[in-house]
Amino acid sequence: MFDNIIDSSLKEIIKGYSYDSQQKKYICRLCAKEFEEGEIFKVDERYFVAAKMVERHIQEAHGDMFSLLISYDKKYTGLTENQKNLLTMMHQGMSDNEISKETGLAPATIRHQRFVFREKAKQAKLYLSIYELAIKGGDSRSLQHTTKDQLLEIHKNATMVDDRYFATKSEKEKTLQNMFISLSPLRLKSFATKEKKKIIILRRISEEFERDKKYNEVEVNAVLKEIYEDYATLRRYMIEYGFMDRTNDCKEYWLK
Repeated sequence: MFDNIIDSSLKEIIKGYSYDSQQKKYICRLCAKEFEEGEIFKVDERYFVAAKMVERHIQEAHGDMFSLLISYDKKYTGLTENQKNLLTMMHQGMSDNEISKETGLAPATIRHQRFVFREKAKQAKLYLSIYELAIKGGDSRSLQHTTKDQLLEIHKNATMVDDRYFATKSEKEKTLQNMFISLSPLRLKSFATKEKKKIIILRRISEEFERDKKYNEVEVNAVLKEIYEDYATLRRYMIEYGFMDRTNDCKEYWLK
């Protein structure tokens, strides 16, 4: 879910869905469910066009986008818990005086924080524009180098984020080429000893599992056995590096 959101445009993140003009479909950025334009959807004796249905789907299946986005960790939002609480109350339409009574902060402090939030939003817009132009707005030669050196996104539940996770697209391509016998079907030649390569390999293996599906250990082993003979090592590292999680009794596994 997180990877889909973070790769979306600002408008798509706020709405929770995107529109594919070629396929003429509305696509939920949270679960990838599609709603084809022109189709009419019936719900409880009411009828919805695709644009309205995707909005209804997001609300019913995922809740409101504000609550979802603000729930993300500080390493993604840059917000402290106190700032999250203030923004939540502002989102609920509370006045400065009401927030003051709730938090014990002076109304003047609340007004100042509103100003700080607004200025940070302006800075973020300008930074995003500069970044987009720097990465995507160069000439074709510089764009090729930029794309080649572009860093891979760090998966949401990565543990102990450090230099191990700072891999480029070119490093990913080289690792996949050297470490796998085949990518379709997925067959691993050998498991890497270098941490950065391990993460690239595990990220690719995680794509063989369905998101939002619960697996038992036998099912997990069956998927991993097809990829590499030492499936127990793969399973352990999938958990250790935060690609998968499991219940304490190891009866259920799922992608994080």
